[in-house]
Amino acid sequence: MEIKVLKNTGVELKIEVGGEGHTFCNLLQSTLLEDEEVDMAGCDIPHPMVSSPILYIRVKGKESPSKVLEKALKKIGKRSDEFQKRFLEAVGKTG
Repeated sequence: MEIKVLKNTGVELKIEVGGEGHTFCNLLQSTLLEDEEVDMAGCDIPHPMVSSPILYIRVKGKESPSKVLEKALKKIGKRSDEFQKRFLEAVGKTG
């Protein structure tokens, strides 16, 4: 995965996420939209033959878009850990 910053202002962040598709970026987008500080979040794949989606974030201004993205990534990590724990419990494994 390669991250390329295309735009970074006080209220906007636009990044290209090389090697990923809609699945990961849609997860990021939906998690970002849970944050009241986020004014807009969207993702787009400019060309279907190239897996380099563009993620766009615009915030209301109390926090930077980078900070909001960092919070969303941590939230995804916690949810993933919780899912793994519940899954292992469901199949009778501990760990």
